[in-house]
Amino acid sequence: MATVSIRDEVTELLQELIRVDTTNPPGNETAAAELLRDYLQASGAEVELYARVPERANLVARIRGRGDGPTLLFLSHTDVVLADAAEWSADPFGGELREGEVWGRGALDMKGQVAASAVALASLAREGFEPAGDLVFAATADEEVGAGFGAQWLCETYPDAVRCDYLVNEGSGERLELGGKAFYMCSVAEKMSAPFRLRLRGRSGHASMPGIADNALVKAAPLITALGEYVPEQRLTPEVEALLEAVTGARPATPQDALEQSRGIGEFFTEMVEPLLSLTLSPTMISASKKRNVIPAICDVIVDSRLLPEATPADQQAIVRAILGEGDYELESLEAHGGTRSPIETPLWDAVAGWIGEVEPEAKPAPICVAGFTDSHWFREAFGTVSYGFFPSRAMSAELAARLIHSADERIPVEDLELGVSFLRYAAQALLT
Repeated sequence: MATVSIRDEVTELLQELIRVDTTNPPGNETAAAELLRDYLQASGAEVELYARVPERANLVARIRGRGDGPTLLFLSHTDVVLADAAEWSADPFGGELREGEVWGRGALDMKGQVAASAVALASLAREGFEPAGDLVFAATADEEVGAGFGAQWLCETYPDAVRCDYLVNEGSGERLELGGKAFYMCSVAEKMSAPFRLRLRGRSGHASMPGIADNALVKAAPLITALGEYVPEQRLTPEVEALLEAVTGARPATPQDALEQSRGIGEFFTEMVEPLLSLTLSPTMISASKKRNVIPAICDVIVDSRLLPEATPADQQAIVRAILGEGDYELESLEAHGGTRSPIETPLWDAVAGWIGEVEPEAKPAPICVAGFTDSHWFREAFGTVSYGFFPSRAMSAELAARLIHSADERIPVEDLELGVSFLRYAAQALLT
């Protein structure tokens, strides 16, 4: 192992991980956890597997500290989404190295970061790194579905195994050219995923005699239109204020200022900022009659909705009821995950900025709130952890990466894998030395 470069080591480990099919459902993440366990133990790290059911193990590896410093945790997940081989130009579970890129499901989301985190910890262990506090790596199950086998279960069932002061997770890290300057995005907050069901009731009947029925699908139509046409009230968040100040040099005073400043940078940047100024309401699924000739008595509409940090489903439902007005409908919240934030001025932020200053002195970090959510919120809620999403990438454009995640021909440049290991090693040494 000593003769293998970090670049080759992380590439080969990612290839092995991709070849382990952990499509969720069903997951079968234990196979990936065992692969990582064998790799990490060979470097002298402490490793434990924790599993709610045998086939869905979570791995937690550790370099123990002296006890006089904070705990830093590298968080990742080993499950991946479905890949239809017919849509791919390579085997989605082949882990092929092609022109400097590793191809396969999970290369970007997020077995690339899994491999980089494992290599960062293993290489530090081999070097005899003696941190002030513990350095921990958790490769968890079940992030893509969230059925209670992964990060949430670990935080609730084995809190001492994953309790940490600082955490590095997925969510951002892309390098962007904005206004002629280079920035690396670092996510410090996330919106809440809060989808809900809108249900309309009517009376069924034969479709040839519509007058004798009360069509729930027809009753749903104006409500769907109202949700789709709603223009939400916008408000500034600390993350948007800090982002615009970093990029433009001026802190916006109003949401309108933020949009104007964003438009001055460009269309892509505006598309990033706009959903971070309000909740979103997006009707995405509808179900009614199961037969063409039966008028439906029930129509269900599923609405995807993302709330700003610290907003609640109760806030959301009050807004939705105001949009729809009085009427014979029902609202049911389906889940409420995420919606948490971490402060920006922290030692972990200093580590991000310090690493960027070393690898690209003319570039700067920029904080963002991610429009989706990650497993970071379980740690913020359970332990008050300072959690950032940062896995740096610059060889592949952010636009291309966004199109490849959860899509066909997913791949990651080896250069970005090596860059990720570089940051994770730097963060561990900066925070724990």
